Formats: sequence, C-alpha cells, structure tokens
Amino acid sequence: MGQPEVGERDLEMAAVLHALGDPVRLFLVRQMADGSESGCSPAGVDVPPSTLSNHWRILREAGITRTRRAGRARLMTLRRDALDARFPGLLDAVLADGKE
Repeated sequence: MGQPEVGERDLEMAAVLHALGDPVRLFLVRQMADGSESGCSPAGVDVPPSTLSNHWRILREAGITRTRRAGRARLMTLRRDALDARFPGLLDAVLADGKE
C-alpha cells in the first residue's frame, strides 16, 4: 500500500517546515496533537476533497503523519515521537504558536 514511511533519521527540516507552514496542514496537525487519529475529511476543514488529499500527501511525504487503512477508510496519526526525537522542541513550538 503506497510509499514506505519516512525513517526518523530521514526526516528533513526543510520538508517538515514547508508542510507545517500551510494553515490547513497546521490545522490538521493540531487536530492530531493529542494522539488522536483523523479521517480523510475532518470537520472544520473547508477545502475541496482534492486539495485536502494533497495536504495529507504533503504531510505524509514530509514524515509528519502515518497513514493506516481500516477497511475502506484511511486514518492518519501524527508521528510525534519521531518528530520530537529528530527535532526536539520543534513541534511544541509550532503547536504553541497562536495559543497565547
């Protein structure tokens, strides 16, 4: 199924920052920050399905999310442990931005 997951050591700062730099993708990451899974079309995201699919692809290819199949559904989770190990403090800083 699809491409292999990006290894922890293969995570690239530029790709991660690019992926997190988009408001829709940042919203998706914030929704999963508590460890929950997200379906392909979460509530609160008002973009066309093709655009949303592209956002999920960018997050996956940057190594930020993991995708698993459950029947016909695809469920995404945040790879927080891998991101924290490779770039300590980055995700906390990005997620805290705007919560003041």
